[in-house]
Amino acid sequence: MSAPRTDRTPLTPLLRLLILTQLAFNIGFFAVLPFLADHLGTAIGMAGWLVGVVLGLRTFSQQGLFVVGGALADRYGVRPVVLTGCALRIAGFAWLAHAERTWSVIGSVLLIGCAAALFSPAVESEVARQAVLREEAGGGPRARVLALFTVAGQAGAFTGPLLGALLLTADFRTVCLAGAAVFTAVLAGHAVLLPRHLPGRAPVAVRGGLGPLLRNRRFLALCCGYGAQLLAYNQLYLALPAEVRRTTGSQAPVAWLFALSSLLVVGAQLPVTRWAGRRLTPRRSLAAGLLLTGAGFAAVAAARPAGLTGLPGLAPLAVLVVLLTAGQMLVAPVARAWLPDLAEPGRIGLYTGALSSVSGLLVLLGSTASGALLDLGLPPALPWAVLAAVPPAAVLVLPGERVPGPGTDSLGTGGTARRGTGVRRLPPR
Repeated sequence: MSAPRTDRTPLTPLLRLLILTQLAFNIGFFAVLPFLADHLGTAIGMAGWLVGVVLGLRTFSQQGLFVVGGALADRYGVRPVVLTGCALRIAGFAWLAHAERTWSVIGSVLLIGCAAALFSPAVESEVARQAVLREEAGGGPRARVLALFTVAGQAGAFTGPLLGALLLTADFRTVCLAGAAVFTAVLAGHAVLLPRHLPGRAPVAVRGGLGPLLRNRRFLALCCGYGAQLLAYNQLYLALPAEVRRTTGSQAPVAWLFALSSLLVVGAQLPVTRWAGRRLTPRRSLAAGLLLTGAGFAAVAAARPAGLTGLPGLAPLAVLVVLLTAGQMLVAPVARAWLPDLAEPGRIGLYTGALSSVSGLLVLLGSTASGALLDLGLPPALPWAVLAAVPPAAVLVLPGERVPGPGTDSLGTGGTARRGTGVRRLPPR
């Protein structure tokens, strides 16, 4: 008989390590990324559409190749994939620090993206796998472990931009080298601490190709909804910095807006996840998040014709950040918690990677289009109105859901894991 379920069951040492890994990853990453678009446009002189292409390529090389990283993690385990990804990220940041030509910038951001395509799906899929094992052992719903993973990531996203803004007083090269130093520390720490053999998993042979995945309509529908949210969230790196510079003439407020987003997640993610788990089904949680995100862009579209500058001009952007963050808090943990129930047995890594790969393709296309919209001299509200329409449209393609079985909450994140979790069941206690 399994132990009583409680949200206060301590995390295993492995889960604690993986969650701290996400914190460290995001400190190094967000020390650099929020300032990349402005560096490309001002220091290197790229046109707006080309900046959009570069940022889209960075996201697509990362998200688009997640399916490869996830499959490799299924086959070879987490440790070698994470260590290799960290080494590539160090090389990518060092290259970006010295990149001055377009081809060199593109090469460095592609390497940075490919690095994350290795370590991120490995860590994310293992967190999901261990969260399901913990749930089966009576440790509490998996969605709350994934929410804690999100909180750690956002704590890193809060710390990273502040570190980057501090180092930017020197130059962008210093920022990049600091990011490389963070990942050097992560590489060294994980070479020592990350176990070679993880509990509850065994490597699986890569079999069956992508056919079953591509025929999984409910999974693909989840990819579309999640991809629309990721496209919207990516505007924090493209549309938001451009509007901040127009409003204030400086990039300094970008760090504070990112800090606002991160503080909201750190303070509210767990309560929001708990509230959604009790009151909303997965589809309704995703729909609510997408609608909030659309409302954030609509607020900027409504205010943009007034041409506000200074602090009044930052107010609509703060509204955007708050609503976009609220939407992300509803969408991200629920989508990750739902995914194991849609995956084939033993293939959580592959499906975790595929979720991000489809999303990355949408971001590549959408970032190029939004960068062009911002660069065409259109009526000021139009690009923001287009961005506001995308998340609500994605609600129409969200997957249907089945009635949860006994012992599950409304998110399907309690009780016994269903088919597709890809983990071995624990023996009865």
